[in-house]
Amino acid sequence: MDEERIIVRSAIPADVVFADEIINEMESSAIARGSGISKRSAASIIEKIDNGKGVVAVTESGEWAGFSYIETWDNEEFVSNSGLIVSPKHRNQGIAARIKTQIFELSRSKYPAAKIFSITSGLAIMKLNSRLGFEAVTYSEVAKSSMFWNGCKSCVNYDVLQSKLRCNCLCTAMLFDPQVN
Repeated sequence: MDEERIIVRSAIPADVVFADEIINEMESSAIARGSGISKRSAASIIEKIDNGKGVVAVTESGEWAGFSYIETWDNEEFVSNSGLIVSPKHRNQGIAARIKTQIFELSRSKYPAAKIFSITSGLAIMKLNSRLGFEAVTYSEVAKSSMFWNGCKSCVNYDVLQSKLRCNCLCTAMLFDPQVN
């Protein structure tokens, strides 16, 4: 049986129907990997979709296959590439790389002067980031906004971040600086 074609595109308002599926998969995936991840609400995913800040992967028949979003911080000096998730049914097909490339391009087109960052504990995401020109940096090189760091409160490793005075944690911060690249 042939696999159904996957379409990776900017999210549209009709994609809000996938919000619960997205947040549920984000949480179950983090638990399965034993990694920390900031929990998102369906309302926050819907907001990203409605504001043109999401990328979605869907099958030709309209089944959800993956998602990621962007957010700006520190007066649009920084853009985070966040929440990349692929449905277990559609993993190992290169969808994450396609989503990551498109979310990076969305960040660059909407905020061309902004530094783009990603905080992850996943080696695959680190490799994708490196291919796009991101470099590993200390936490002091990314957004300073308390609102950003408050998003880490729901992560299982938040106590580590706090004990290190938000200087480091178990995740790796990666940065793309358009002034350098």
